[in-house]
Amino acid sequence: MTVDRDNNSGAVSHFLDLAKGIVPPMNPAGRPFVVGAAVATLLLRRFSKRAGVVGALLTAWVAWFFREPKRTTPTRPGIAVAPADGTVSHVVEAVPPAELGLGDVPMTRISVFLSVFDVHVQRVPVPGTVKQVSYRPGKFLSADLDKASEDNERNTVWLRSFDGHDVVVVQIAGLVARRIVCHVAEGDKVAAGQTYGLIRFGSRVDLYVPAGSRVLVEAGQKTIGGETVLAELPEG
Repeated sequence: MTVDRDNNSGAVSHFLDLAKGIVPPMNPAGRPFVVGAAVATLLLRRFSKRAGVVGALLTAWVAWFFREPKRTTPTRPGIAVAPADGTVSHVVEAVPPAELGLGDVPMTRISVFLSVFDVHVQRVPVPGTVKQVSYRPGKFLSADLDKASEDNERNTVWLRSFDGHDVVVVQIAGLVARRIVCHVAEGDKVAAGQTYGLIRFGSRVDLYVPAGSRVLVEAGQKTIGGETVLAELPEG
């Protein structure tokens, strides 16, 4: 009897370990939405089992939307990793956001568009120190448009990498997105690949790297936040 009980316990433990490996954890910002959807599901189920099933599916989708999968970030120096999952929409030379006061010298801007099916947490592209965080209200144009970088609501983080490079990452609201969340502040020490924010429901993230960086991606390429290397930064 004791052996059977131990075997059953071991089987359950093994199943839970497998489940943890398959089902990614959820970002804390999603918990209120999941709780709200779950409560609504329970209320709907009192009136209609079919509506309860729809509510349960919606609750599962909300939990899935706010997923925060673990990532393995490359550790070699002098690189900038993708700040978000999505598709590269533009690679252009552009002046960094004016609110940072970095001047009018163009940097290389790599834009990543996030659909509602992509992971929506943002990750730090380089290890370093947060020099400035600036929020600017704006429009809610479709995030895949080039002018969204200038016109849309955005949150900008200026990073100084530990090897002395200035790198800028910008969370940009989209047509559906109405909430940008940022968890870092000026003076914070950050590691490449760590989660620093989230945009709700469709958006875009711009990464500005110094001119002379070697860009390793092209428009149309898929990115994995915290893992895909977008650029090699200039030496020296």
